[in-house]
Amino acid sequence: MFKSTLLALALSSLLGAGAVHAADDKPWINSETALVIDAYELNVIEWDKLAANKRVAGFVAKASDGLPEVYDCSRPHKGDTRNHCKTMWRKYAVSRELHQTRRMLAKANGMLWGAYHLARPGNPIDQANHFLDYADPGKDDLMVLDLEGLDETQFMSLADAEIFVGHIKARTGRYPILYTNHDTARFIALRRDQYSLLSRLPLWYARYKPEIKGVFPMGNWENYMMWQFSSATNCGKKTCPMRIEGTLDDIDVNTVPMTKAELAAIWKQGELLPVRPPELQYLVSATGTLGTSTLPQIHAVAEASTQNRQPVLTALNYQDF
Repeated sequence: MFKSTLLALALSSLLGAGAVHAADDKPWINSETALVIDAYELNVIEWDKLAANKRVAGFVAKASDGLPEVYDCSRPHKGDTRNHCKTMWRKYAVSRELHQTRRMLAKANGMLWGAYHLARPGNPIDQANHFLDYADPGKDDLMVLDLEGLDETQFMSLADAEIFVGHIKARTGRYPILYTNHDTARFIALRRDQYSLLSRLPLWYARYKPEIKGVFPMGNWENYMMWQFSSATNCGKKTCPMRIEGTLDDIDVNTVPMTKAELAAIWKQGELLPVRPPELQYLVSATGTLGTSTLPQIHAVAEASTQNRQPVLTALNYQDF
């Protein structure tokens, strides 16, 4: 009875505040908003066609991926054989030259430029130094930490990611932004006291659905900075959220909730987001009945809006429908 009452109070407060819709349905259909392309080394780009799209304001390229292969393949390396190690090194050298070429072409065509590091297991300080050496970011370039998931056998741990972003700040005077998916973002948001840096980095949010309902605010994130809405995951020959001439269907396309001029003004980022101090924060776990309908198991975190002091629901996880 007590649990059901708490759930009812949380839901009624949410409905009364009417506050959890920080994002829009298909915001990219608004021709006034800017678009950002991001690419890794195997994406095909026809720059003359891409540059003709006046909505494309920025280009973010993959820079480093974990740590590089060793140059001297007589030492311990990640290749299957010494020849494989040499092949991996040649690929690394070519991709680095491609990165520099893309930066030159993007800037020559008036685009904002950024680079991201794909975070892997391993020394986070070495990875931060490798990223800065590879990307060589200018003072107005965007820097991005790419956390693809929570599997620490494949990706950098969140604890190491905190060290990574702290080292980037120490060396450059700026923090990177955070690219990640919903599950990872929600995990960080619910543990924002533990991950005090990650939870306050501007969020580049990967979600391949046409809307974001009931997602934001989430922890310290009032909204996304960029939303990656189209990629090889949901773009094919039959349907695609958006096709960009000069690229193939595997290109990542991102929407931003602002114009090109507004994006240019805040592009380089570098600061932490403000903490959203909770006036009310509690965990609700309830299973009960409402009339003849059985309520699912619901875990909810409720916080107060700093604007109107009304509690809002910031995270939902429905189980066992």
